This record gives sequence, C-alpha cells and structure tokens, in this order.
Amino acid sequence: MKRVIYILAALVAVSCSSKADYDAQGTFEATEVLISAEGTGRILYFNIREGEAIEANSVIGAIDSLQLHLQREQLKAQQSALLSSRPDKEKQVASLRSQIAKQRTELQRIENMLRDGAATTKQRDDIEAQITILEGQLSATLSTLDSSTSTINNNAAALETQIAALDDRIAKCRISSAVEGTVLVKYAEAGEFTAAGKPLMKVADLDNIYLRAYFTSEQLAKVNLGDEVTVTADFGGDEQYDYKGRVAWISAESEFTPKSIQTKDTRANLVYAVKIAVKNDGRLKIGLAGEVKL
Repeated sequence: MKRVIYILAALVAVSCSSKADYDAQGTFEATEVLISAEGTGRILYFNIREGEAIEANSVIGAIDSLQLHLQREQLKAQQSALLSSRPDKEKQVASLRSQIAKQRTELQRIENMLRDGAATTKQRDDIEAQITILEGQLSATLSTLDSSTSTINNNAAALETQIAALDDRIAKCRISSAVEGTVLVKYAEAGEFTAAGKPLMKVADLDNIYLRAYFTSEQLAKVNLGDEVTVTADFGGDEQYDYKGRVAWISAESEFTPKSIQTKDTRANLVYAVKIAVKNDGRLKIGLAGEVKL
C-alpha cells in the first residue's frame, strides 16, 4: 500500500514539474545596424575590434581621398583665377565720368556767358548733346561690365558647388557609425580596397536589448503595449536571472510557431511575436534564451 502511495506521489511531482512556469518563450535580440562604406578606395586605417564599444559619429577609420583633395585644389585654383578676372568697373568708367564732369562744368560756364550775351545757344546745345552721348556710353559700358561680372560670378558659384560636392565625398571617406553601440562583426581591414555600399561592420546597441517572445491568441488578449512583465534569462543549468521588461511592440499578424520556441500551450500552431524591452546589465547576449511571465 505504501509503495502505491509513493508511486502516485512521484507521478504527481513529475506532472507538476513538467508544467511550464512561464507564459511565453523567445530569444534576446538587439537592433543591429550594418555600417557600409560611403567612399571608394583603399582603407588607410580602421581602428576598431569586434566587441569594442564605439560612440556615434566618432571617426574610427579613413578611406584614401588623395585624388579627391587634388581635384578640390584644382577647382579652387580655377575659381580664384576666374574671380580675379572680374572687371574693375570704376577704373574702366573713370575716364567717361571725368569727361562728363568736365562737360557739365563747361555747360555751366556757357550758361553764365549766355546770360551775359557772350555765348550762343548753339554752344550750349552742343555741350548738352555731348553730355548725352557720354552718359549713353557710360550706361552701355556699365551694363556690359555688369553682365560680364554676373557671368563670372555665376561660373564661380558653379565651381563652388563642385567644390562642395567634393567636400561631401571627402567627408564620406571618413569611417564612422551613425549610432552608438558595440561592434558585433568587422568585415574589412586596413589596406583592403572598398567601394561605396560595401559593408564594413555591424553595430548593435547592447545596452537596450529586447526579448522576442511568442504568445498565442488567447494569451495576447492579456498583453498590451507598455505593460511591465518579468523576463527570465536562461544561462543554462540552474543559472537564471530575472529582469523587468516592458512590452514595446506587438505583431499585427500571426505566424507559425518557430521550431525553437515552446509555448505554454504546445498545441498552438499560430502565435504572435512580441518585443519586450529590457535594460541590459551586461550579462544579456544576443541569441540567449528567455522566458516571460505575465
């Protein structure tokens, strides 16, 4: 009789221990960013190692940009020569302005003489006609000089645009990460040739990691964005640690249960992916298994 009781007790214990004490299971992931080259050429230096933390926009490498610098210097020289060829309007019309001023003085003298009867109206009319001719010549000359200066300025502005484009290409020869994070994979080394669009490294923010877990439709009714849940990281054996998590994303479409995932209801075929944000204390790694307790 006692033997039967012990067997029943053992069966009950096994049954209880086999029951899942979590609501969902998944793996830890992080937002990974693939950093690619923006320039083409030989990598001069690329001073990072896998596992190294880097800051956003900090320069960690460079691609050879000598030819771009030489092109820039050539354009700067062309621009300087072009700007120096702009006409000096005041010098070129100084003679005409002087003649006009002289004729106006002469006109004033003739008008004074005309009042005294010492000059004729023809003399006055001739001087006025000469002033009109000189002023027309001045206006035409200024218009021509303005047009020439405008053309030169426009050509110089076009060169400035080309210089700015080269500055942008030169800046893109500096290797940096747009995001702060940890280098997961390094795809290139100093001395190698790279091209625009070729991957150089993969970076991920490991401080802010998330667990991608899978819930059945029945469980999903209890899950809302912003909910706080308990996330248990499984390091193997009896080593497990609990973390506070927050539901950050819920998939709008169902999918078949991944083979590596076990749900509370193992008969469920369709599940919904849910991202649960967790603050990493340094122990959590990408691919680590985790469980969620609602």
